Amino acid sequence: MVDIKISGRKVSISEALRAHVDQKIGDALKVFDITPMSCDVVLRVDKNPSNPDRKTTEVTVFVRNNVVRVTASSDDMYAAIDEAADKVSRQLRKYKTKVVERRHHMKSERGIALTQEDLANLIEIPAEDLDDQLVREKYVDLEPMTEEEALVQTDLLGHDFYVFVNSSTGLTNVIYHRKNGGYGIIKPKIEEPDVQ
Repeated sequence: MVDIKISGRKVSISEALRAHVDQKIGDALKVFDITPMSCDVVLRVDKNPSNPDRKTTEVTVFVRNNVVRVTASSDDMYAAIDEAADKVSRQLRKYKTKVVERRHHMKSERGIALTQEDLANLIEIPAEDLDDQLVREKYVDLEPMTEEEALVQTDLLGHDFYVFVNSSTGLTNVIYHRKNGGYGIIKPKIEEPDVQ
């Protein structure tokens, strides 16, 4: 059984909400029974009344050396929890097929390990008036990995980009999802291919 930690931001966690999270998120986590695995759930209500989907559920699953994070919003907290449970189930299936099964065939294990403190900083909600100010500085350990492995990490974290050390060149690269589909990669100029 996975330990699910539930916290609320601008919402009190009733026993009914707690039971619903335990049931829905717990069932979603059963899809992928692996240890060590822990889960943090943050229920949040945004204060902007003009936003129809003010109720948000953020689920962060720590599984081995990886992190799976999903967010779902709705006008009803129970619906947001249900949607987050569906998303987490899909992401864990993706994790299982893309990472775990491939690792059985590979001799070396690669990936970036984030601590729970790092993830707590990722889900911190910045103040609305800090748009043009640096609000967080983050240091990460860069592990060598292939472009494909970096793309998987980007998907698992739910981020638009991912910084990594390219295992074939030893140089720092950034992989990102393009708005029109597919992904792009940013490489240092010294990696630019010779055109003759």
